[in-house]
Amino acid sequence: MRKIPNNGHLKMTKVAYPLGLFICLFIYVAYIKWHWASATQAFFSITEVASGARRGQQAHSPPGTAARGHEVFYGIMFDAGSTGTRVHIFQFARQPGETPTLTHETFKALKPGLSAYADDVEKSTSGIQELLDVAKQDVPFDFWKATPLVLKATAGLRLLPGEKAQKLLQKVKEVFKASPFLVGDDCVSIMNGTDEGVSAWITVNFLTGSLKTPGRSSVGMLDLGGGSTQITFLPRLEDTLQTSPPGYLTSLQMFNRTYKLYSYSYLGLGLMSARLAILGGMEGKPAEDGKELVSPCLSPGFTGEWEHAEVTYRISGQKAAVNLHELCASRVLEILRNKVHRTEEVKDVDFYAFSYYYDLAANVGLIDVEKGGSLVVGDFDIAAKYVCRTAETRPQGNPFLCMDLTYISLLLQEFGFPENKVLKLTRNINNVETSWALGAVFHYIDSLSRQKSPAL
Repeated sequence: MRKIPNNGHLKMTKVAYPLGLFICLFIYVAYIKWHWASATQAFFSITEVASGARRGQQAHSPPGTAARGHEVFYGIMFDAGSTGTRVHIFQFARQPGETPTLTHETFKALKPGLSAYADDVEKSTSGIQELLDVAKQDVPFDFWKATPLVLKATAGLRLLPGEKAQKLLQKVKEVFKASPFLVGDDCVSIMNGTDEGVSAWITVNFLTGSLKTPGRSSVGMLDLGGGSTQITFLPRLEDTLQTSPPGYLTSLQMFNRTYKLYSYSYLGLGLMSARLAILGGMEGKPAEDGKELVSPCLSPGFTGEWEHAEVTYRISGQKAAVNLHELCASRVLEILRNKVHRTEEVKDVDFYAFSYYYDLAANVGLIDVEKGGSLVVGDFDIAAKYVCRTAETRPQGNPFLCMDLTYISLLLQEFGFPENKVLKLTRNINNVETSWALGAVFHYIDSLSRQKSPAL
């Protein structure tokens, strides 16, 4: 007997197939809308935090927000310095109506600096991508689209010819644009030296609590990098505001307050650039005809090679030199003459000093290598005289120690610091690195907020 086909089942199949496709499409669209909404929500929470909005509105928390109602957000800052590129991934939390707190930082560094790839920009991408991968691992997936990604280049790129620097930055921007993070048109730039000092000032005063407590005295910041050095503090004397040269005062808006800062960056007076100047070399140029650079700041019997900004120099000490410190100090003062502005108020402001200030002090035992510590400005002079006197009779493990200590001692004096002025030297405050990167992230998020809500 012939089996009669089940036409009812066939009709049901014809109906179920398109219905199933419709349901799948609906679920997919719903997921996409949910995912986009969550990223948008996260972005708005960031701008709310940056502006410090106090309008009494409850900010929505993005997926992954910690419990108890506080907002969580992230910021990624690439520090493209003269000797290496570093990535900082910051995690912040904020209770409604309060100043944000830093809850976690991830840090990784690679050498050499971006400027080393000036003649072959393609080689710069692998290191940038490696550091981006660190950020992807650290920032939760749901926060990627709302997390600002920024690279700021410092003195290393400021010293490059403009065209070479821009090609490097453009290549980095291409890599950033291909990433899943929040990338603006200004995501990659050469940092203004003053901004570098201001960002470091924000970092220090945020970590010491000065920005959280209105009326609390702020602290000043001294940073000595390879290519430049910065000094930044908040003046309290009208005389400082009236006598500061043009370009030394800058306004900063943070957490709904405006600060009038004294801040200046001296390009070419960073420790490595100063070494070259003291030796008699020119930035970015080999010595003429391979000529040996002779310096009274090096041991009389010393000869060797030194590489700076991809150029190798032949160097040596001055033959039969006596009273090395006096000769070296005379040469350093020639380099510093009429280049540094002195202000009287620095003697009355508490200052933190970083980078090569820390490294040199630790090198000669003025502070603990791991914990840092405090010293007086005159300690650098005492150490310089001792090291230079020792170098007269026998070469040092670090041939530049006499030169570097003498330079730091005289630089601080030129700034106006008396010998008995106490400086605090540290690499971190509350276990957070005291780099400008944290302050720069805050500043960038604040600028995003003001672009979004200029009335705040």
